[in-house]
Amino acid sequence: MACARVLLRGGVEEQTGEVVSAAVLADRVGWCGELVCSMTAGLLAEHWTMADVALLASGMDTGGRRLPSTAWMALRRLGWTADAPEGFKVNDRIVRMAQEQAGRLLRSARWRAEVTSGVLATWPADPGKRTAGEWDAVRAAIPGGRDLPAGIIKARTRQIATFLRDKGRLPTDVCELENAPRAARMLLLAACDRQQATIQRSESDPRRALLRLQLPTRPDPRSYADWTWVACPITLPPTVPADAVLHLPTLRLHGGRVRAELAFTHPVPAARRAGHTIALGVDWGLTTLLSAGAVRLGADGQLTTLGAGAQFRAAGVLAKQHRLRRNGESLHAKTGHYQRLTDGRAPDPALPGKQAMLTEEIRHISARRTNLNHALAWAAARWVVDQAIAARSTVIYLEDLRSLEAGGMGRTLNTRLSQQVRGQIADHIRHLAAEVGIAVVTVPARNTSKHCPHCLSVLRHCKAPDKPHMAGWKWAICPGCGWQGDRDHGAWRRIAARGLIHQAKTAVNRAAGVMTIGSVMDTLEARAVITLPTRKTSRTDRSKTGPTRRRTPRPAPRRRRAPSPARPAGRAGQRPEGPVPTDRMRLPRAAHRHQGGQAISTPTKRHRPRGAALGAGFHLHAHATPPRWAPPTPDATTGTGSLS
Repeated sequence: MACARVLLRGGVEEQTGEVVSAAVLADRVGWCGELVCSMTAGLLAEHWTMADVALLASGMDTGGRRLPSTAWMALRRLGWTADAPEGFKVNDRIVRMAQEQAGRLLRSARWRAEVTSGVLATWPADPGKRTAGEWDAVRAAIPGGRDLPAGIIKARTRQIATFLRDKGRLPTDVCELENAPRAARMLLLAACDRQQATIQRSESDPRRALLRLQLPTRPDPRSYADWTWVACPITLPPTVPADAVLHLPTLRLHGGRVRAELAFTHPVPAARRAGHTIALGVDWGLTTLLSAGAVRLGADGQLTTLGAGAQFRAAGVLAKQHRLRRNGESLHAKTGHYQRLTDGRAPDPALPGKQAMLTEEIRHISARRTNLNHALAWAAARWVVDQAIAARSTVIYLEDLRSLEAGGMGRTLNTRLSQQVRGQIADHIRHLAAEVGIAVVTVPARNTSKHCPHCLSVLRHCKAPDKPHMAGWKWAICPGCGWQGDRDHGAWRRIAARGLIHQAKTAVNRAAGVMTIGSVMDTLEARAVITLPTRKTSRTDRSKTGPTRRRTPRPAPRRRRAPSPARPAGRAGQRPEGPVPTDRMRLPRAAHRHQGGQAISTPTKRHRPRGAALGAGFHLHAHATPPRWAPPTPDATTGTGSLS
């Protein structure tokens, strides 16, 4: 199952045949979305309790019967209904959409509730730094805590610590720690039937479809007569296959236009768990977002690389993301300061207006960061899958995200690295790889950057290849086999080799659809080495078999090897030294440096050539013949008179 975004550019009123413009369609969808949002907010506020969240998450009703998988049907089984605002007339399908959204939000709160309960049950003595025993205790208290990233537990700990500092006590559960989830202004048409919305692909053109739905004609519909059918033509993007089955979309308002998130299903090849011979290893970097390359497993069990690998660099996008983060943090600090001033005895009347303006700006920045993260994650995932397709790889081995935690790099850099969108990239990689039948497997990341990919020796890290004795982390040198290269390039070699050797230990989580290699065996790890490529020596016989080809002598060499003649007193009769104009009495400044007729020597410090300062207009490393500044030879025939 996949999803494609399409734009609704208008529609037709089926009853009257009147054309509905894009602006009018956006207004009518917004009115309906506002109704659903208000009903969902009331339902969430009523049932945002730990007892109701636990009851819905248990999957069983009060009578012991199994709850339906559909959210709106589960809420109706429990008797949780949503009422329309007083005086508004809506059909039952509008109520279904509100119940579906509320049920999804309440079900998603179960995971946050379990994490919060586990952290509260094992509250550490120092929330800023847990001991090893406290880490083991909190992971044991959280269901699935062994596989939970440490950053999530730390974030939840900081949230509880803030509540403790403000209230003076620990919260009882997640419902007290957090407010009720915010309802979105959208239409979940998947909860409706043919009496509210239908979609059908065109028989003549498979790239077009028709969406029919009932929309209100006024913001406050008073009767069913205020709801009419609107037919909206849809142009399907090329990513939707011709044989795909279309499902009812979700409608959202974005920038005054209606966007439809169209879900569709189509058959894809099944991904294999094992039996791979070509794998793509992907490494998560610190400054470089992704590094990837292909490794082949031969019939003799040897591992060889296919190419030198590649890197996905997104420095500009990440810099933009960090600027938005800093702006958001600054606005949050100002808003908190205004809130403290407002809580005083005599607040300034202008403070609430300023605070509301900053709150709206924070919302805009958050939306921009969300869109930027989504675009970056999708582009990175598309790049990884394209690399796998080009290498004809059947599996992609990713570093396990659970052990990736930024630390020891300073407070600012740790924050920047912790907010990278690694989780979104991994999810998008799985989605895109599933369309082409490529398996995505996570492998343990331990020692992938520490050991050499060719001999498993401990690498020595330095700053750069020309500074091997300067401490750093980017460049790696192996003291055993002599291999050296970028740290991330060595890591993806190790990841791909480890995955290919341990592919028989791949476990599949059927519920989440995730493949993973849980542990590393020492006996198999000893075989996960990549064979060094052998240098090919040319064996071609280069003996002379005939006469040497005669070369026509040039009338003059490309570069004059004779020294420049003495400069005459006048302007005429002198060859310029380089492209110097003949009408200039004084040579340029660079020609007075008496430079030699060869290239400059290799400097000991950083070389910074400055254009024509090296010569009189020639190439940077090709200098003119040094001029002769000796006085001209006197003419012996001057003033001798006539020979007759």
